[in-house]
Amino acid sequence: MQWFKKLGPGIMFAGAAIGVSHLVQSTRAGADYGFGLIWALLLINLIKYPFFAFGVHYTSRTSEDLLTAFSKMGRWVLVVFFMLTLCTMFTFQTAVTIVTAGIATSLTGIGTPVLWAGLILLACFMILLRGRFAVLDTVMKYVVLALTITTVMALIFAWSNTTSSPSWAQTVPTTTAGIAFLIAFMGWMPAPLDLAIWQSLWAVEKKQLDPELKSSQVRWDFNIGYSTTIIIGLSFILLGGIVMFDQGQEFSNSGAIFANQLISMYTDSLGQWSKVFIGIAAFTTMFSTSLSTLDGSPRVMAKTSNLLFAPGYRIGYLAWLIILVIGSVLVYLGLTDQMGTLIAFGTVLSFISAPFYAIIIYRVVTGPSLDKAFHPSPLVKFLSLTAIVLLIGFSLWYLSTL
Repeated sequence: MQWFKKLGPGIMFAGAAIGVSHLVQSTRAGADYGFGLIWALLLINLIKYPFFAFGVHYTSRTSEDLLTAFSKMGRWVLVVFFMLTLCTMFTFQTAVTIVTAGIATSLTGIGTPVLWAGLILLACFMILLRGRFAVLDTVMKYVVLALTITTVMALIFAWSNTTSSPSWAQTVPTTTAGIAFLIAFMGWMPAPLDLAIWQSLWAVEKKQLDPELKSSQVRWDFNIGYSTTIIIGLSFILLGGIVMFDQGQEFSNSGAIFANQLISMYTDSLGQWSKVFIGIAAFTTMFSTSLSTLDGSPRVMAKTSNLLFAPGYRIGYLAWLIILVIGSVLVYLGLTDQMGTLIAFGTVLSFISAPFYAIIIYRVVTGPSLDKAFHPSPLVKFLSLTAIVLLIGFSLWYLSTL
């Protein structure tokens, strides 16, 4: 099991990524379009891959996180990153907590979503307070393994019990609402691009825990995590298409009601026996996101603030962790029934900001911060620039429909 111990930041990336984008957006994509948006899932994963991989590559070669590299490009980069993160961190954490609490309430039949939201935030807070990265590194491996097994099992059971399934013909939405959903779907699929920065900080922490870790092992870890996000995303699109397509159901914006709808539609189609598999798959999916995002946002905000305001800066990881928990509770209490609005805001902002992150990450791995011997090959540079053009094009396309 030595290889299992070497896993770390890539699995944490998967835990953070596999959440709202997969359980909520991918299921909705399957319910509304059948298998017709599989192309979008595969395309956005392909487009974003180089920039997530660049973050891992840079850190493994320099033992330096991306935020430190950004600081060398100019203070303005850190200021933009700080403001973007401040605009999305509470929304992101609240959205995943709402969905997780709704699933827990639906699955257990005990308590209320508000109570479960508090318990989930408290549990995640205590896990991080107890051991921070070391505990997160261990816990996430088992959580992601559990959600992968239960999700794939749910898909196998659903497929074996269906008599018909949607067409595999791919489609491109043309209505304003359809385009808005497509952009939202791609915004957090497999994750916002700023997760490359989170992962670089996790990779530095992992290197400190395991100084013997090799660059090849870091890349292997990342590729396993990234592949897992694609498999889970496809699984939820297929599940949504098999179980929910053409059923005339409209998902609620309330996290609790949505969770009940989600689990009920699966159990109505597959039988009550499936509730355990669907429920555990859904809950572990969202809990892994809640835990990893509760660590990731405070970690990058503490580092960014330190780079911007040091010397004399005193607000560290723990302070930002408390700020995020309190802020998320306040947003949750104020917007309990607006899960859809929260998700739409966060995903659209993530998609529109994606070209910014792609450009600055590309500049890091092709600039003086990284030895030229480790710069991407001409082919990878060409593919990366093509991906940046596509990200800009998609953003302009969306803005033109507003």
